[in-house]
Amino acid sequence: MSGLDDHQDPNHLDAGAEVPQGDGGHNKPAATRTGPGSWRRDTSGRWTAQGAPEDSVEEPDDAEQLEDEPEAAANSVQAPPPSRSRRAQTGLVAQSRPGSARVLSQAHFHALSDVPAVMVWLANIDNPNTRRAYTGDLEDFLGFCGIETPGELRDVTRAHVIAWRGNLEAQQLAGSTIRRKLSALSSLYGFLCNENAVEENPVAGVKRPPADGNEGKTPALSDEQARRLLQAPTGKSLKAKRDRAILATYLFHALRRTELATLTVGSIQERRGVPHLTVAGKGSKTRYVPVHAAALAAIDEYLEAAGHREDRKGALFRRTKGPQNTLEGAFTGDGIYKMLKRYASVAGVHVDGLCLHALRATAATNALEHSADIAFVQSWLGHANISTTRLYDRRRSRPEDSPTFRVRY
Repeated sequence: MSGLDDHQDPNHLDAGAEVPQGDGGHNKPAATRTGPGSWRRDTSGRWTAQGAPEDSVEEPDDAEQLEDEPEAAANSVQAPPPSRSRRAQTGLVAQSRPGSARVLSQAHFHALSDVPAVMVWLANIDNPNTRRAYTGDLEDFLGFCGIETPGELRDVTRAHVIAWRGNLEAQQLAGSTIRRKLSALSSLYGFLCNENAVEENPVAGVKRPPADGNEGKTPALSDEQARRLLQAPTGKSLKAKRDRAILATYLFHALRRTELATLTVGSIQERRGVPHLTVAGKGSKTRYVPVHAAALAAIDEYLEAAGHREDRKGALFRRTKGPQNTLEGAFTGDGIYKMLKRYASVAGVHVDGLCLHALRATAATNALEHSADIAFVQSWLGHANISTTRLYDRRRSRPEDSPTFRVRY
């Protein structure tokens, strides 16, 4: 499918919709046999089924054929079954297996065939945050170029992309933001090339802003600041116990915001006798992170007070409501961020750009400073590329190691 025909309705499928995947032809409906007999070629070279009327010939099951008619099998299994075109000519129609039901209606089946390739590309992105960001990036490019129909995507050249990059730079966007936007557009055109909808990727060869040095911009807390933050939730209330457990889970395991928010009670499992967190990471990749003793104690105290330890499929960290701290649904990432800001203020941790990702950066930096192997840290963080992990390696930029403090007069 080209996916770029101008008559297609771009609103046919929203970006988050499920697009049925092909089965490669391995799950075809089973054929129904109408008579005993096996496939034979007559004098005219036409394939027919022995013992069945010629106008109702249907494909037999090979195993059943070999069992019932060994002599006929010797003559028939050597030859290929009728081709799809031959079945069409003879009126052969594969029927569904008895008891099976068609999931897609005929109208829905044909409607999905007309979904624009751009929408299929978006729907195929698993991570909702990436899908949302890429949707915005694509809308930005389409608005810049004034593209109104899918067919106009064929007319985009490298010059258009370079002009867009210049516009983004004029807006003084961060280099990482511009790189992401160009990556989003390149991903789309890569998909369209695979679909034979366009001849080439116009983003290929367009220079992207260089990475910002060897160190990430996300702030990392000092060891003293991290200790104060861990101790900020005080008291014996359920809310305080939950918040201590959340902060410990962040600062000892370097999880992403979504990874922590989607943890379930059953995410804590033993592997080789050691409790692990089963983490659903980016790109639908699962990793197993050993649980730190301090975090495990905080989680255990919280679950004991909350009383949902046996709800293995339920959310691990849940919202509380009212003075009685009644548990509700899963604690969202936004709720956890507000909690962090509140406790940072209480603990006197004042850091520009403090966010939940800063806790991930803090844990990664701390592990590297205490001689953790960077390859293990890469796996621990769930990074696909070790160059991303190196952004957290700040051992050469520790203030206390600066030559400034070695100067003596």
